[in-house]
Amino acid sequence: MPALTVLLTVGACATQERHAARGTGPHPMGSAGAQRGFTLVASGDVLPHDSVIRQAGTDAGGRGYDFAPMLADVKPVVSRADLAICHMETVYGAKGNYTGYPSFKSPPEVAKGLRATGYDACSTASNHTLDDGAAGVQRTLDALDRAGVRHTGSARTAAEARGPAWLQAGGARVAHLSYTYGTNGIALPAGKPWTVNLIDRNRIVADARAARKAGADVVVVSVHWGTEWQDEPDARQLTLARELTAARTGPRPDIDLIVGTHAHIPQAYEKVAGTWVVYGMGDQIAGDMINQMGRPDPRGNESTLARFTFAPPARSGERWRVTKAEFIPQWYDTATGRVVNLNEAIRKGRPVTAVRDRIRKVVLSRGAGGDGLVMGR
Repeated sequence: MPALTVLLTVGACATQERHAARGTGPHPMGSAGAQRGFTLVASGDVLPHDSVIRQAGTDAGGRGYDFAPMLADVKPVVSRADLAICHMETVYGAKGNYTGYPSFKSPPEVAKGLRATGYDACSTASNHTLDDGAAGVQRTLDALDRAGVRHTGSARTAAEARGPAWLQAGGARVAHLSYTYGTNGIALPAGKPWTVNLIDRNRIVADARAARKAGADVVVVSVHWGTEWQDEPDARQLTLARELTAARTGPRPDIDLIVGTHAHIPQAYEKVAGTWVVYGMGDQIAGDMINQMGRPDPRGNESTLARFTFAPPARSGERWRVTKAEFIPQWYDTATGRVVNLNEAIRKGRPVTAVRDRIRKVVLSRGAGGDGLVMGR
């Protein structure tokens, strides 16, 4: 949530060129830049359980933690996007005090791994944001800053909480906002009610409108919501999605894309009032999961990468349009400690077709295929 004048420049396709083009100062956009479209990739919960932390320690060869190897299989998809957004569900610990469920404190090296994979920004509002109080939020956002990953949803100061994460993608100025349904009953820190953004329909719309007024061409909202272990979006998700996509100022909707997390499993994509909503992307990184019935549930390691291609408007002041909507099925293989791009794995002969097909069925369960959603690679 940097100041309005602080932008993240995201260049074009080649990863090295793209990363070299990034900066932290304002970047004027001339008429040529304004005509460039962009691709946006978003992914689900990064939830390092104890087993994930141990894997990162092994991958670092006993010298700290390295989370990049477990994401290597999806790096080509993430790094080739003009803008890539993750969801950092947990906060970071310090001096080796790292824990998994139920009160998460992850190694700060997670941030380096996300950056190495190609992520530009993370949503940080979740039910685990206050697992280590304001100190945990401070450490997390400090580590993301050091790694060069923007963030939104939690804050160290009231001033930081007032704005979105500002990003640049193609010719578009993008505002990223993030909210959670709650914090597992943990009270907001005394005197710091702004530490994490809680879901409130009126506030989300007001924040989106403020971002638009401040110059956002595209407004992306990340929401930590829904019922855990439920394939279908629940009534609150459906209601909030309708309310948020209906909000308009003049000819444009106030929000251009909604991406959801929290349910642990993939949920449907749906076009609502002309705006794409991803109800749940699932856990991108998590250990072996136990569902609400107390049983091991492999669905907790299934997820999707959402990829949307945005095109600039024909006339100034009109909406940036999504011209292509895709989902890419992925799976965290707990046996190897690796995220797997399922379509690529199937192409190479790995017997994971049933996992891929289950994800596809859920993603398309609300008719998104009829609105043009396709499975990507």
